[in-house]
Amino acid sequence: MGVDTVAVVDEASGRRWLPSGETTVRLLTWSARLVGLLAVLSVLLPAGGRRPLRAAVGRWLDLPEGAGIAAGTVVLASGVLLWLLANALRRRKRRAWQVAVVVTAAIAVAHLAWRHGIGSGVTALGLCVALLATRKHFTAGVDPVYGKWRAVRVAVELLVAGFLAVFVMLRGAPARLTGDADLTDTGVHSLLALIGVSGPVHPVAWLDDLTAATGLVFGVGAVLLGAYYLLRSAEPKPGLAPDDETALRALLAKRGRDDSLGYFALRRDKSVVFSPTGKSAVPFRVLAGVALASGDPLGDIEAWPGAIERFLAECRAHAWTPAAIGCSERGATVWTRYDLDAIELGDEAIVDVPTFSLDGRAMRGVRQAVAKLKRAGYEVTVRRSADIPEDEREALATLAEKWRGTETERGFSMALSRVCDQEDPDCVLVTATRQGEVTGLLQFVPWGPDGLSLDLMRRDRSVGDNGLNELMITDLLTSCRALGIDRVSLNFAVFRAALERGGRIGAGPVARLWARALKLGSRWWQIETLYKFNAKFSPDWAPRFLVFPAVRDLPRVALAAMEAEGFGGRPPALLRALNR
Repeated sequence: MGVDTVAVVDEASGRRWLPSGETTVRLLTWSARLVGLLAVLSVLLPAGGRRPLRAAVGRWLDLPEGAGIAAGTVVLASGVLLWLLANALRRRKRRAWQVAVVVTAAIAVAHLAWRHGIGSGVTALGLCVALLATRKHFTAGVDPVYGKWRAVRVAVELLVAGFLAVFVMLRGAPARLTGDADLTDTGVHSLLALIGVSGPVHPVAWLDDLTAATGLVFGVGAVLLGAYYLLRSAEPKPGLAPDDETALRALLAKRGRDDSLGYFALRRDKSVVFSPTGKSAVPFRVLAGVALASGDPLGDIEAWPGAIERFLAECRAHAWTPAAIGCSERGATVWTRYDLDAIELGDEAIVDVPTFSLDGRAMRGVRQAVAKLKRAGYEVTVRRSADIPEDEREALATLAEKWRGTETERGFSMALSRVCDQEDPDCVLVTATRQGEVTGLLQFVPWGPDGLSLDLMRRDRSVGDNGLNELMITDLLTSCRALGIDRVSLNFAVFRAALERGGRIGAGPVARLWARALKLGSRWWQIETLYKFNAKFSPDWAPRFLVFPAVRDLPRVALAAMEAEGFGGRPPALLRALNR
């Protein structure tokens, strides 16, 4: 879809104007759901409220009974498929429009041979005409990776498998159970079983039910999986082109101090779109049909609208759901001008270096842990990556990978996904050693010329001494003055405000219940643990937001965000099956 379909914001009034045909598309979406529901009900409910489905068979137009049953099956399957198509229509997918036209026409034609529930056929015909008249609004492209041939292949594979399964069951059964049917009758029966229709073979009741159920399962599976591959949104292979990375580094050199998450745009599993002037950019990754941006747009804030509009145009062109994770309050404010919504996701812990001190009662626990480890012989070294010899950097990267073990690599909005890389000379590496052996490693990325953001926190888990991370962070903070650093961003604490509110005296029942749920979730996702760890350093809290189109899109966006951050999402086995 071209840029002219993107939401336009009137800067004087702040009013957002909907894309061309948006109201029409929404109306067609709900109409598709209604027509699909009517088609299903016309099969499942009595005709005209008086006769059941079997009684209606006699009303067919001079057609054999098998044809009537097949028509009913077509109406039922088409109604279900049309309901599933509605969401794709809402996202203006061109292929969804094509399939919807075929499905609505199939429902209408099936009702010509079947007078049962004729109202469903009329409404389907009306929707088909409306879709044809509004073709210009459905312009989102198809998946360039999979496309229609993958859909055809999967559907054919399932249909063939279903045919063979029924055929083998019938031929393998004793003749007394199947009436000694010949090969031709068995083949016809196996084909008809794929649409739930009985064929010329007359097996015993239990075998007839088994073969009919088996065939119908494979037939429905072929339709649904074929439709999935036909309609799935493009999910391009992630990768940051060298020219794009160079342009991003230029933007960071000019405006890198604006956002503590800016440097993470250089992750090489992200894509990026730039504003027409090249002064701003939106980095993102596509997962499960969601184009997930991270942090605020890079570059000049006056050029943000241009980059956002290009990003939204890209989303519309491929039917992606736009979303942004980890936006600052300023960034979320700009995003919401484009008919998007925002919720507070958590808080970023930012330590003000000039005022940081280990003195005072509040820092007593950290102070004691640091002193204990220093007495045990631990030493900490703080260096820029450029100042570390190449062989040592390679050794540290190997240790970091070893300490990660078999766990999923976590992080998207606040992780660089590489350690001690020669392309990141300004990163700061903090290492803890004991008797010359490295036991812990922290990596911080630049936040402009005078700031750092925590990227990586790894340690040797065979070392049982507690407080190692506290030791490395406090030594970094005391070394920041020599590095010209005034501010350091630590871990992101998800739902920090909710945990804090739920723990206050006098908190309401809803706040307490939500806090308890978050503490329960901390058993798997370290929600409370990260909050308490960050709070040890008395940081300032900066809220971060999740931006999404509408509440109905929130589950999809949450799934994509969890998968990107490494906290769940689609299981690897499922991804391998779907991407085979």
